[in-house]
Amino acid sequence: MSNLHPALVFFAGALLVAMLRGRTQALAALLVPVVSAWSAFQLAPGTEISISIFQYELLPFRVDKLSLLFSHLFHIAAFLTLLFAWEAGDRLQRVTGLLYAGSALLALFAGDLITLFIAWELLAVTSVFLIWARGTERANRSGMRYLIIQISSGVILLAGAIIYFRETGSLAFGEIGTVTLGGKLILLAFGIKAAFPFLHAWMIDAYPEATPAGAVFLSSFTTKTAIYALARAFAGEEILIFIGVVMAALPIFFAVIENDLRRVLAYSLNNQLGFMVVGVGIGTPLALNGTVAHAFCHVLYKSLLFMSMGAVLYRVGHVRGSDLGGLYKSMPFTAVFCIIGAASISAFPLFSGFVSKSLIVAAVLHEHHIFVWMVLLFASAGVFHHAGIKVPFFAFFSHDSGIRVKEAPKSMLLAMGIGSALCIGLGCFPQFLYALLPWPVDYTPYTGTHVLTQTQLLFFSALAFTWLKLTHLYPPELRAVHLDADWIYRRALPATARGVAMLAERVRLFGEGIAHSFVSGLQQAGRHHLGPDGIFGRTWATGSIAVWVAILLVIYLIFEYGA
Repeated sequence: MSNLHPALVFFAGALLVAMLRGRTQALAALLVPVVSAWSAFQLAPGTEISISIFQYELLPFRVDKLSLLFSHLFHIAAFLTLLFAWEAGDRLQRVTGLLYAGSALLALFAGDLITLFIAWELLAVTSVFLIWARGTERANRSGMRYLIIQISSGVILLAGAIIYFRETGSLAFGEIGTVTLGGKLILLAFGIKAAFPFLHAWMIDAYPEATPAGAVFLSSFTTKTAIYALARAFAGEEILIFIGVVMAALPIFFAVIENDLRRVLAYSLNNQLGFMVVGVGIGTPLALNGTVAHAFCHVLYKSLLFMSMGAVLYRVGHVRGSDLGGLYKSMPFTAVFCIIGAASISAFPLFSGFVSKSLIVAAVLHEHHIFVWMVLLFASAGVFHHAGIKVPFFAFFSHDSGIRVKEAPKSMLLAMGIGSALCIGLGCFPQFLYALLPWPVDYTPYTGTHVLTQTQLLFFSALAFTWLKLTHLYPPELRAVHLDADWIYRRALPATARGVAMLAERVRLFGEGIAHSFVSGLQQAGRHHLGPDGIFGRTWATGSIAVWVAILLVIYLIFEYGA
């Protein structure tokens, strides 16, 4: 049992859950991550299982501190999401959710690029059903776009792995770098799943269209698997610093004007991924510890925020900020849990985001990246604006919309309560998280300088938000779908395809016209020359025929014997 792959427990559990019904099905699904977590806790760093296929040595199971920490995180996320889905979930969501989580674990423990590729594609195929389960036309279209992009990421990963093998003779999933062409392609594949700038629109497009539980699942696994892969294969690649800076800053401008609060959370997810990518790019032990710690805390508070908005969606039927407000009266516990998640993502002292984000910021300062540090401060203020203030304010406070609904179901409240306790517990006792990190930690988050700097940042950000609202200068929430990079494939490419189709139709019609004119001309000439009155239809005299035959004979003899 000590070497049992946790992913196998999830896959077997999914098959079992598929055969059950009702409460038994929900209970069985909830027990799967518990059983798998027990098996994962038996694993020791250094455990490996290798297999030989066609004379190639593969390592489908490799355990170290980095993969173990992410494994613990994914088990917690799976348990909380399945608990949240106790009321709102169905067979499709539970089965595909278990397969999805198992695929993420398969990727975590992969020691070679082929196993990683298999897990990479399984992540895509299993997760899309959490979007389609919503059952709306928008969800169907969004899910198809999501699937195409995720499958494309896997194809690029496979191409990169093959080229990398031809260049280096190795399929090991370890430090890869960007020196080789294969390494560059692998980085691109990871970048698509990590939502790099201009490759991120699939996340903003798809996550808000998923079911209430599906969005929680999606926010936990796909992008964090990509962050794990980046940390393992591309730590210290300087280009990632600049990519992460853009990721942290760019989504803020879209989130401010967004009306769909789950889309706001998707933008803030992209923002937080930017911090992690910066940490990977710096590549020092402090920065990598910060990346891993922030990924851990991020899954907890982002799941909590998506659960709170999922509960609103479940009860109200929508999460449009302009049409909500006053829900704290009928959903007080959900409002409190949302505020805890908002405080965590905003990195308030005594909440989980503070003890993880400060590791990355400290690593940036330690390496003297002053510009990067300033952008991250701006990004921290921005995420407080749109995720820390905007989401709870417009959902539960703001104007009273008159909406009166029941509080979220008990299973949802319990899941949010556990998530809230973890956010506060890690914020108050960070040493428990630091002890799990892959590299030794020599860092104290609660110093006077750290606390004062963050408190000032939050205070002035809140002051700016209040002033902008009172002066009516805060950008209004627009009731529209805001496109950024997805404009390329949702507007530009379809318009281009329609233009090409119209041009092809015109060319076809023009060609048909020319062909018709040519055939008509031939028919007319035939009637003119071959008809009863045509030149070939007349009666020719025998003498004329003899003269023409003689002329042709003379011409032939000249050419044949004249030389």
